[in-house]
Amino acid sequence: MIGVWGLKSCDTCRKALNWLKQEGVAHRFRDVRADGLDPAALEAWIAELGWEPLVNTRGTTWRGLSETERDGLDGKRAHALILAHPAVMKRPVFDLGKRRLVGFKAAEQAALRQAG
Repeated sequence: MIGVWGLKSCDTCRKALNWLKQEGVAHRFRDVRADGLDPAALEAWIAELGWEPLVNTRGTTWRGLSETERDGLDGKRAHALILAHPAVMKRPVFDLGKRRLVGFKAAEQAALRQAG
């Protein structure tokens, strides 16, 4: 079963969840705001993917952060930032068991089809 992390109010997450359902891909959705995000899982994602793909620098949450919060990000600071402001996480994040995917473009859809 594929784990999906995101926000229930996120258009991309809703699109991804509808697509997974239509494709018959078993999944479990977790809303990072309502359900929280496991700090150890986030640390592992950053170790695997780097922090850059996990921080959405184009969203309203990012724009609402102070310069102090945005400047000088590294893995450790990005970890703390995402835990403090879950909506700044780029989404959805898919856990395929042996690897993670971020976003929902054609490449991620192809990988999800293979994993499903």
